Amino acid sequence: MVIGTGVDLVEIGRVADILARHRERFLDRVFTAAEAAYCRDRPFPAQHFAARFAGKEAVLKALGAAGPGSLAWREIEILRSAGGEPTVCLHGQARAAAAARGVERIHLSLSHSQAQAVAVAVAVGGPPGAGEAG
Repeated sequence: MVIGTGVDLVEIGRVADILARHRERFLDRVFTAAEAAYCRDRPFPAQHFAARFAGKEAVLKALGAAGPGSLAWREIEILRSAGGEPTVCLHGQARAAAAARGVERIHLSLSHSQAQAVAVAVAVGGPPGAGEAG
């Protein structure tokens, strides 16, 4: 069952500007080491940082936690599966928030052009405690 959905659109130029002015501070605050390493290795890193930023926002919305400061950015990690598709790994309070809502998996789609990056997240699962014997 679908528990929540989220979508976000990010201007790549805005991310490129932030990277130019506040690179390490921005990366340390928002991305895990694995995410930063992946994006840095791409021909146009700003596109990939923007897509992952949009992905994190979309996941926050799908979890119903899109308010300011609700969860730490680094608690939502966007990695790649062996097949290349984006996967979401939740840590800390993000994992707890997902469990509290009965989220078992988050499907994520990322895309970008030269100017914009977009992400769609769909949180699926069942009601909390649905699998427990009672």
